[in-house]
Amino acid sequence: MNKNYSLHKILDKDACPFKEEEYSRFKFGDKFYAEKFAKVLFDGFVTEFRDLILSQTEIVILPSPYLSIQTASNFLCYYFKKELNGFLFKNGKKACIESKIYRNQTYVTDYGNLDFEERVKLISNDTYYIDRNFIDGKLCIFVDDIKITGSHEHTVNKILNQYDVKGDFIFVYFAELMNKDIHPKIENHYNYFAVHNVEDIVSIINSDHFQYNTRIVKYILGLNEDQFKFLVANIPAKKCDELFHLAISNNYHQILEYKKNINVIKID
Repeated sequence: MNKNYSLHKILDKDACPFKEEEYSRFKFGDKFYAEKFAKVLFDGFVTEFRDLILSQTEIVILPSPYLSIQTASNFLCYYFKKELNGFLFKNGKKACIESKIYRNQTYVTDYGNLDFEERVKLISNDTYYIDRNFIDGKLCIFVDDIKITGSHEHTVNKILNQYDVKGDFIFVYFAELMNKDIHPKIENHYNYFAVHNVEDIVSIINSDHFQYNTRIVKYILGLNEDQFKFLVANIPAKKCDELFHLAISNNYHQILEYKKNINVIKID
């Protein structure tokens, strides 16, 4: 079984079904909106899949693939898991368990402006690993924030086939682009709606519910020298230290475009 669920359907590029500013802040590390989105996403999901969920003995939940730095959708998945486990508890069922698809990312390009073929080609050089024995034969729920072209779902299905994973799979999205006449670049319209400059990044980092994710780390490491100096001067030293260690944990110091800014943090 392979099923899909999305809470919001994008049908008109000028009529967004969710608040774009909130979504943008979520994509750049504001966990307040990750929690808010997860609650409404789970409410919609469980309305449709209640009977299926309660019929299972073991459920595995998986966020979008990553290596060391979590993506924004991982935080969505974290809060979705809390909602799911609360539901399972109330119904006398075992809690779900979490697994992970490891991903070694090979590019710095922001694929938000690319079409399906371009996205698949871009991510095809990445390497992935999944623990087949851990998830085989179980109901697996893959949680992601948005489905634009379906390239990531395509990739996950390819991984499942590659590892010969058997089971039932549900792909769950906060939003999905349903109108294929809308260019996939609308994703970057949503991603950057509240982020126009380094000042906006500083504001998000200094907010109460911030946690680094892949998108904001890559954005920061790609800043020019003046922008980067401004950022470092306007966020706490602990946040700079955290940024450095996250960057090297994802091997970003091995990527030419990111080396300079990483070394600046190290020196400071």
